[in-house]
Amino acid sequence: MAKMRVHDLAKEYGMQSKEMLEHLAAMKIPAKSPSSTLEDAYVAMARKKLKPILEARAAEIRKKQAEAKKREEEEKKRAAAEAEAERLAAEKRREAERAEEEKKRAAEEAARKKAEAKAAAEAEAQRKAAEEAERRRVKDTAPKAAPSFHSLLDQIAQQEEVLKQQAAESAAHKKSEKGGRNHARAKVEESIGNERRGGRSNAHGDIAPQDDRSSGPSRRKKNRRGGEEGEDRYSRMAREAEAYNRSKVLDEARRDIEEASRESAGRRKKRKERRQKQAAEAAMEQRIEEALANDQDISQLDTVKVPQGSTVSELADLLGVPANDIIKRLFLLGNPLTLTETMSDDLIDLVADDLGREIKIMTKEEENSFTFYDDPKDLKPRPPVVTVMGHVDHGKTSLLDAIRHTGVAAGEAGGITQAIGASQVTINGRQITFIDTPGHETFTAMRARGAKVTDIVILIVAADDGVMPQTIESINHAKAANVPVVVAVNKIDKPGADPTRVRQELTEYGVIPEEWGGQNMFVDISAKQNQGIDELLETVLLQADVLELKANPDTFASGNVLEAKLDRGRGSVATVLVTRGTLHIGDALVAGMAFGRVRAMLDPKGNAVTEAGPSDAVEILGLQTVPMAGDEFRVFQEERDARELADQRALKARIEEQNRVKHVTLENLFDTMADAEVKELNLIIKADVQGSIEALQDSLDKMDQSEVRIMTIHSAVGAITETDVVLADASNAIIIGFGVRPDAKARSAAERDGVEIRTYSVIYKAIEDIDAARIGMLKPTEQEIQTGVADVRDTFKVPKVGIAAGCMITEGEISRDNQIRLVRDGIVVYDGHIASLRRFKEDVKSVKSGFECGIGLENFQDIKPGDQLEAYRIEQVARTE
Repeated sequence: MAKMRVHDLAKEYGMQSKEMLEHLAAMKIPAKSPSSTLEDAYVAMARKKLKPILEARAAEIRKKQAEAKKREEEEKKRAAAEAEAERLAAEKRREAERAEEEKKRAAEEAARKKAEAKAAAEAEAQRKAAEEAERRRVKDTAPKAAPSFHSLLDQIAQQEEVLKQQAAESAAHKKSEKGGRNHARAKVEESIGNERRGGRSNAHGDIAPQDDRSSGPSRRKKNRRGGEEGEDRYSRMAREAEAYNRSKVLDEARRDIEEASRESAGRRKKRKERRQKQAAEAAMEQRIEEALANDQDISQLDTVKVPQGSTVSELADLLGVPANDIIKRLFLLGNPLTLTETMSDDLIDLVADDLGREIKIMTKEEENSFTFYDDPKDLKPRPPVVTVMGHVDHGKTSLLDAIRHTGVAAGEAGGITQAIGASQVTINGRQITFIDTPGHETFTAMRARGAKVTDIVILIVAADDGVMPQTIESINHAKAANVPVVVAVNKIDKPGADPTRVRQELTEYGVIPEEWGGQNMFVDISAKQNQGIDELLETVLLQADVLELKANPDTFASGNVLEAKLDRGRGSVATVLVTRGTLHIGDALVAGMAFGRVRAMLDPKGNAVTEAGPSDAVEILGLQTVPMAGDEFRVFQEERDARELADQRALKARIEEQNRVKHVTLENLFDTMADAEVKELNLIIKADVQGSIEALQDSLDKMDQSEVRIMTIHSAVGAITETDVVLADASNAIIIGFGVRPDAKARSAAERDGVEIRTYSVIYKAIEDIDAARIGMLKPTEQEIQTGVADVRDTFKVPKVGIAAGCMITEGEISRDNQIRLVRDGIVVYDGHIASLRRFKEDVKSVKSGFECGIGLENFQDIKPGDQLEAYRIEQVARTE
């Protein structure tokens, strides 16, 4: 049990520090403040004394929780009862409203029917009255004023006129019932014409002409007036009846036409909607069939995959919306962007959420990876894939040799070999696949490409050496990949082995044994003496049973490339690990930017096989090019699809390579100037003192700047930092260091971004290099190659040497014949040679990373803890341009 502070103990028991101090004072435990440290015995006594208090508090909390739960249930019941009562009342109100509306509707319908019946009765009465009036009307055929006939011929002619008039009136009456006013007017004109013809006949008879002229017009006027009055009244009645019937028929016809039009338009609209729905359903069924054929998750069909760093135009195309909608939303969010500007992940999420679309932002690694969905009922158990990791010389290779010996001695099939980067062994009838030589660096590279190729990590630690730097790195990589760790404590047969110490050291990094309450299995082994190997393999199988590793073998194959090479006789040879499905001879597959058909497969023993299932590692031949380690492969039904995907990836890679910024260096400065790409040379100057910066700047200003202008964009005193590299990357500059060195982060950033860092100890050398690069005459120069870095932990006196530094080698390897530089706070304090190099009490030629040693410097004694020693050597490097 470790020591604890008062506030940590209070936090563990959910108390305030003040309350915990009161309890400790009551128990006579010395503690002055929350930061006071309690001994192990006091911690145990405090926990024992506080146990009843905590139990009482827990009981009280449980009681309060029960009461709160009871109150909550009662509140829910009351709320449910109120909701039910409100629902019933609302239902009654709705019933009453429906009854009232039904009653009102019935009254309106009765009133409408009554009005229609009344209107029909009135129309019928009017029609009957008109018919009766017509029937009862006296046909006055005699003249109103009887003329004096002087002869029989005049009387006969008059009678003929009357008969013609009656016939005309009858015809006109019939036509008036059908035609209206025009027919009545025609009848009157005909009657007038007959009268005129009768007058002419009297004139021809020469009987009483004077009397006929005087009496004839008066008679015709009266007859015409009486006839016109009768014709106007009856024709008007007929016209009104005809107009009423006509308007009614037209209204009904209009209503019927409108209803038919609405029904026709509704049917067309419904047919169109039905066709659109059927087309959408067919498209969705096709998408589902394609997803099922490719083992995709159907629930993710509506999810739009958006590449990281997409522009506004690309996002609009992917979401299927106008680009103006996205620009408007970005403007409202306070981030106005143009169509060609890239968007951050947060902006893409905000815009997609505002549009109501579900998206998934894909990184560059995820764009080249495949996602599959398997039905749980199709999954079957598969062998585990195990990676052996650990520090140098802790026994990784010896452990694999011991496992091979065990498998062969047991007479099991499968064996083991390390010829193709992976191996398999069969124990107790179960197969285990080992990735032989990944190393933590390769393991990290594969994980960086999104490949999880291992299920279990065996962390091997030497019992006589303990936890070392690469051991810690292995633990961190395993945790980052979320892979369970089984610890193999090796070399337990050596003198000085202490497995308990190894367990204690590993607890500091979160690796806790199961017997100590942790989750990691520990096995003590000796690879040389073949001790504990069987127990280790059984532990691995037990861990695999806990993980319940399963895969679908009855589908197309997919997996990862472990390593690949170009063989002179066989062409491209790739070692692949199948993670799902079954790989067959003749399958068309794509791995990264490589594609082809599987022409042959070899198992770990070198035998030809025709198929490989999940967790099987095989060599395949037939790829057109060599893939990269960690690339994910997948089988396609058609080789054409594989070729298209590989060509798309290759084209995208070429475009990215062309768009990558190529920084200027002193080696390519003259060629860049010749291509008219650079008219000025940007420099960042860092020096140990301000005077050196001024002297270097003055020398640069005196150079001929007719062809290229030399500009110092930044100068400062101190070490070269990562910020300087970022500035140089953005401004395409070269970093000049005078008497200073870059730190580890700055070196990594410079290598990653391609930024050149030049360090000098004399000004004229820097001036010569820049001037030679400017005129294109940069001669082969001496190049400094850093071999190792050591941190000074302590200093001590050594006879005949003086002050020596006790160091830990953190990078590379330091040899006795290396030159060495002492850096303090980024400033070079000493640059010379190594006087002595010892490990323990023996002189050694070199010391590797992760080991401690003592280093003495020639003619220099001012060494302090915290200083950094950089070992390097000078090599002549010829120009290749």
